[in-house]
Amino acid sequence: MNFLTAGESHGSQLTGILEGFPAGVVLDIEKINQQLKARQGGYGRGNRQKIEHDMIQIVGGIRHQKTLGSPIALTIKNIDNSHWAKIMDPLSAETPQNTLRKVTRPRPGHADLVGGMKYGHRDLRNVLERSSARETAMRVAIGSICKQLLSQLDINIIGYVEQIGSVKALGDRPLNVKDIEDKIVQNDLRIIDNEKIDEIHKLIDETKINGNTLGGIIRVVVTNLPAGLGSYTSWNTKLDAKLAAAVMGVNAMKGVSIGDGFEIAKQYGSQVMDSIDWNKEDGWSRTSDNLGGFEGGMTNGMPVVVFAAMKPIPTLYKALQSVNIDNHLQQKANVERSDTTAIVPASIVIESVIAIELVKEILNTFEGSNITRLKKQIEDYRKEISEF
Repeated sequence: MNFLTAGESHGSQLTGILEGFPAGVVLDIEKINQQLKARQGGYGRGNRQKIEHDMIQIVGGIRHQKTLGSPIALTIKNIDNSHWAKIMDPLSAETPQNTLRKVTRPRPGHADLVGGMKYGHRDLRNVLERSSARETAMRVAIGSICKQLLSQLDINIIGYVEQIGSVKALGDRPLNVKDIEDKIVQNDLRIIDNEKIDEIHKLIDETKINGNTLGGIIRVVVTNLPAGLGSYTSWNTKLDAKLAAAVMGVNAMKGVSIGDGFEIAKQYGSQVMDSIDWNKEDGWSRTSDNLGGFEGGMTNGMPVVVFAAMKPIPTLYKALQSVNIDNHLQQKANVERSDTTAIVPASIVIESVIAIELVKEILNTFEGSNITRLKKQIEDYRKEISEF
């Protein structure tokens, strides 16, 4: 399975192609739209989210709510394009009128300057329109399709926020996806510790007044994955490495860890290795999950736990120093419409890209042309390894 996205932040639409997905999977389109709506929410979001109302359009690969096995074609209209139609027109030649929003003062921390250098753009809007996190809307849509397949395979996944700025909201760090979901839907921060809501709201409000931005920490939990996904046989077959790459491919992510990651690096091996257990009823298990469900690049049957660190958004309303690429004079960086923090929607994006990678690995491991055949193969495999 593979996917491709296309489209610019203020272009007419985002486009996605998902190929290699099993036939016969019944999809709930409303669930995709619910995920897209959730991605636009969260405390700390900017005004653009009041304009866009993302809705998925299926233009190929699905008939009568079932996947056909052929490429799935998806589009999401950019409603805000009505204000940018001339500026983003793909066919008209450049004129003074349609280059009014030309960008020559790159923003520190964004792709603006280096992207301009690499591709030879003298209007950095050509860079920022594609490097914008707007593209992640399509990855959320594709991720929702993959999550629905995982659910039909009795695999559950959830992403949520554990820290915003300096404020931690760890709670009891549950491993049960349903327990996490029940807690995070009760607030607009997607956190499990409700006692931290007021403190975080206050932090975001103060940060917005100061023209600044915030990052945070995201935690993703996946349960009921069969042991043995991924492989120890080569560096590029390790599934934890693939998940780490997918996470780092999301805008503004600067760190990733599997399980307790950097924390266990400070401890003794005897404190952090997950001891092996077995009983007749449940088969193989571990007495803890410090390693986040992975050993040797392979799932070990325990919950998979992934952490992602998001930097503060680089677009600041109190702009930092930059240099104009036209005259090399020091000037304040360009200011685009932005959020105070996007950590809440980012948790949904990270959840989505991990779901995509897990489905890729499942379809690489098992014959996945048809959902019925896939379910049978995984059921037989689970039984086989339980009797090892």
